[in-house]
Amino acid sequence: MSPRPPDPRTPPSAVTPVDSVFVRTHLGAPPELDAAEWELRVEGLVEHPLTLDLPALLALPQHHLTSVHECFGSPFAPDVPTRAVTNLEWTGAPLSTVLDRARPTGAARHVWFEGADHGDFADEKGIGYVKDLPLARAHADVLLAHSLNGAPLPVQHGFPVRAVVPHMFGTNSVKWLTRLVVSDVRPDHLFTTRLYNRDGHPVRDVDVNSKLLTPYDGDEIPSGDVELTGRAWSTSAVAGVEVSVDDTPWRPAELEPTPQLPYAWTRFTLDTTLSPGPHRIRSRATDTQGRIQPPPGARNSVHEIEVRAR
Repeated sequence: MSPRPPDPRTPPSAVTPVDSVFVRTHLGAPPELDAAEWELRVEGLVEHPLTLDLPALLALPQHHLTSVHECFGSPFAPDVPTRAVTNLEWTGAPLSTVLDRARPTGAARHVWFEGADHGDFADEKGIGYVKDLPLARAHADVLLAHSLNGAPLPVQHGFPVRAVVPHMFGTNSVKWLTRLVVSDVRPDHLFTTRLYNRDGHPVRDVDVNSKLLTPYDGDEIPSGDVELTGRAWSTSAVAGVEVSVDDTPWRPAELEPTPQLPYAWTRFTLDTTLSPGPHRIRSRATDTQGRIQPPPGARNSVHEIEVRAR
């Protein structure tokens, strides 16, 4: 990944403005792709290999998707919390439509995603960026996105087309997409089988997580009645969020329902009273799978901020 430090703040709005979205690259500067010359090749174990240009992709049925987009963090420090996270609106063609036209063979089990970026990473030189998904998952809800928040993708976010895989870490949503390979095996690659793995499994589904957003860590605020707000997210619906102030017992926060946005984050609020002086505030989320944010030591550990009331 680039040496750029994590963005210090996550905007509290429901949909993150594009200029506030974190940028992560593995292989140096973004490739310069001409939309008029861009093509997406679909090959491998398919009955009908395809080559789509941008007009052909735009002519397919288009879907809109609002989803959490989260950076996993450094693959060399998989247990260090990053909490670089945004909530974005994407527009594009469902990957399932393209796969249906290509018609994977009976032996097909995986889809490889290849970006146009090339460079050096770790001890490997001149490599490309490759990720993969099981064919069933790739056929479910992956988007070949060309628009972000209602406008064409910016170069740093994958122009002209990128994959968007909801409920998975951003590392799986390959930018500058130019090739899809349908295969019976996973690709043996730096970013698939050697990095971005935990407990012997590829890093894919996001963890249950939460982040306090107002007040922000280090803020000085008036004492008295305060509304604490934040966002929570997971691979399944958020079942609850609890907040603790100064090590008091956990209190349930109020969740804002998002029934039409199953991939988006959930806003939570809690009213409390802060006396003058320093305060430690923590949040932890639980999802409908029963997963709870763990204590410190994990990448999705309980979120903690410190503020001072005056």
